[in-house]
Amino acid sequence: MEQQIVRDVKLGKNVKIYGFVNLYNCVIGDNTKIGAFVEIQKNAYIGNNCKISTHTFICEGVTIEDNVFVGHNVTFINDKYPRATNLIGELQSEADWKVVPILVKKGASIGSSATILCGVTIGENAIVGAGSVVTKDVLPNTVVAGVPAKTLYRLDQKDKANKKIKQTR
Repeated sequence: MEQQIVRDVKLGKNVKIYGFVNLYNCVIGDNTKIGAFVEIQKNAYIGNNCKISTHTFICEGVTIEDNVFVGHNVTFINDKYPRATNLIGELQSEADWKVVPILVKKGASIGSSATILCGVTIGENAIVGAGSVVTKDVLPNTVVAGVPAKTLYRLDQKDKANKKIKQTR
């Protein structure tokens, strides 16, 4: 198992980290599981009881609250206008761009190969379908999918509909 944990990483209790993981100046909460080939960059925060699946990239400025599932190969993007060079043709430095944060609220689930663009909030208990590209906020208790991600239904409405169906049987 190859992994690199750079100084200033704050690991909670009972954190499980699998091989080939890179962590940089981030926080990982209690009982969280980090799969193989994951990178979590500086100033990222992962809460308690989360599962971060393999091949996922969590960049600076991402906050993931407690009890969140992140599927395989999920990518978070923190730059609205990415460029290699600045206006005078030099490679960009941290001074040339601004981190645009992302917030994933408690209990949310993000399906495999989803891409989460900067500046969005994924609400509590929301579900992002596999392969989706999230370009705007996702309301709590909502299922979204597609490119760009669109609302399919609200979880509480589906629960009410299922209860009605069961009552009529």
